[in-house]
Amino acid sequence: MPRFAVRTEFWLMWYQYRLDGMIYKHFTHKYSKFYLGSRYYLVGSTRLSLALSTIKISTVIFGTCLQQGGKGGLKSTKTQQRLGTLPPDTDRHKPLHKLIGPGTSYILDQDTPETPHDAARLKYDRSGPIPIILVPQPSDDPNDPLNWPLWKRDLILFILSFVAVLCATTSSILAANTVTVSLFFVKSFTDVALLTGYALCGVGVAGFLCVPTARLWGKRHLFLFGNVLMIISCAWAGGSGHNYKSLVWARVFQGIALAPFEALVNASVGDLYFVHERGKRMALSNVALFGAAFLTPVFVGKMTSTLGWQWTFYFVAIFATAALPFMFFFVPETAFRRASHLNIDYESNSDGNPSDRENSMGATNATGQPNDHVFAEDKQPLPLPGRGVATSHNEVPEKMSFSETLRLFNGRKTDENFFKLLLRPFPLFFHPGILWACLTQGVLIGWTVFVGVVLAAIFLGPPLWFDEVQTGYLYTGAFIGSILGLVLSGLLSDSINKAMIRLNGGNYEPEFRILLVVFQLIFSGIGLYGFGIIAEDVARYGWLVADVFLMFIIMGMVMGAVASALYIVDAHRQIAVEAFTCMLVFKNMFSFVLTFYAYKWLIEHGIRPAFMSIASIQVAVCLLSIPMYIFGKRNRSFFARHDILKILHLW
Repeated sequence: MPRFAVRTEFWLMWYQYRLDGMIYKHFTHKYSKFYLGSRYYLVGSTRLSLALSTIKISTVIFGTCLQQGGKGGLKSTKTQQRLGTLPPDTDRHKPLHKLIGPGTSYILDQDTPETPHDAARLKYDRSGPIPIILVPQPSDDPNDPLNWPLWKRDLILFILSFVAVLCATTSSILAANTVTVSLFFVKSFTDVALLTGYALCGVGVAGFLCVPTARLWGKRHLFLFGNVLMIISCAWAGGSGHNYKSLVWARVFQGIALAPFEALVNASVGDLYFVHERGKRMALSNVALFGAAFLTPVFVGKMTSTLGWQWTFYFVAIFATAALPFMFFFVPETAFRRASHLNIDYESNSDGNPSDRENSMGATNATGQPNDHVFAEDKQPLPLPGRGVATSHNEVPEKMSFSETLRLFNGRKTDENFFKLLLRPFPLFFHPGILWACLTQGVLIGWTVFVGVVLAAIFLGPPLWFDEVQTGYLYTGAFIGSILGLVLSGLLSDSINKAMIRLNGGNYEPEFRILLVVFQLIFSGIGLYGFGIIAEDVARYGWLVADVFLMFIIMGMVMGAVASALYIVDAHRQIAVEAFTCMLVFKNMFSFVLTFYAYKWLIEHGIRPAFMSIASIQVAVCLLSIPMYIFGKRNRSFFARHDILKILHLW
């Protein structure tokens, strides 16, 4: 090699050494991601020439906090131990991608040196230009929901979302009727607000019972139970007459009927779809649960003025009855007992032995090439009665007939103890990731309930003197906000996720979902601060401006709900049912408490100070996403190694 090239190579290595030293001295890997240009050499027969690319240093969104993993990010075990994301006694011979906690997954196969050796034997989605590794891996069982056609999975989600819309309408069904119901029963505004609060309380209490039953026997029977109970309770509410206590109990049972949908629809998205398919679908399910209910008051106000408030409940019962056959015939069980090694986004139990990894991840065909449809299952799924599980490596289970899919129960999904499952959600409130999701989703939903409760006091009285029809029309802005939140969440969640995966060398981190909270912060801040200012002097600014700010509040609510739900499903899918139960209980109990003090807070402190406090609290909650994004991976790794449920003998 010519002396000039040797000197150039030497100085290049020295420069990179100094640069790396500065990086580790002034930054940590958690806060920075550096992409160093590659060195390319062109060798000729008579002359050696050197072409040197420019060294690029790029920082990324959110305080340059791109997580470790993937190209340039999946550092050695020694480096991870120094950074604190792995314990000092970690076996360095274990595959690093199996040590960094549940949720981290290889998504794009870019044939990089960092791609794990196992990836060649995984199943892919090859419909796009870049093969996408399927996470979780589908089994060879035709009864596995991940093996169903996409149109069938989308149909199931659409039916669940439609019934969820019907059930969720009951939470806001009295928002435009506050004065009418108050005069009908001769009750105060607080008593009428508590009719909403009791329904939310029913959701929160029943949510805990959804966990053990869904874990033991699946979700189908709970969805059908909720549908039937909603029909009965709405008919009961409409026929309660002048008996206020009867209406209270009907509202409680409406909350119980809503609980399975709030607790399990988002978890069903994790059952039905791979990681790269969940963004838009999770946005749809969240709008169905939390956004579409804002369309209800638009119609309820007009119904009340023409037919009476009782018919608002009757119509829900009628549509829920019409949806029941679709739920029964076209929504099979989505829970499936899959071999543990196929859940590559779960905590790995592998001991790191190379031969074991070869056996667990797949097999090769006679040509030595990876076979995408052959898996040597080193851990067989637990046996179920009837069909659905292969009994040997070569036997593929029979596909269940249509009549068999109509059963309410098709076998236990776990052999765990019922009471352990019942208690399991309680300690998860101390899990930072799940507590963050509860705050991100639940606090802003609570503020929207607060706005709905006080809306009557603001607009039904002086100076505007709106009636129930005009008050109902105010929710048009809220409904538009839910639709815009749905569209933006679907577009941004997928596009941001794909961009971050590419930046991260094909490696996916659940913390990428947290970036949606940036938009929640913007929209909710604009909405809450603006609504408080406008509502203080609504005669000056008019109802339309207040309605626009209400639209921003709902946009932020939907985007926060989508971000937290996606993070839970992707980062903690193994405990997704328990996590969603925690979120359900938190937001409904928080909203229930707000219904007690909403009017009192406004009367004692005024509209503007109350909303300034609310908006400031919401901003603080959104800012908690910064440490969650930075330390989320370390948190996942820590709790994978120190599982709070295993410590308490609940798992």
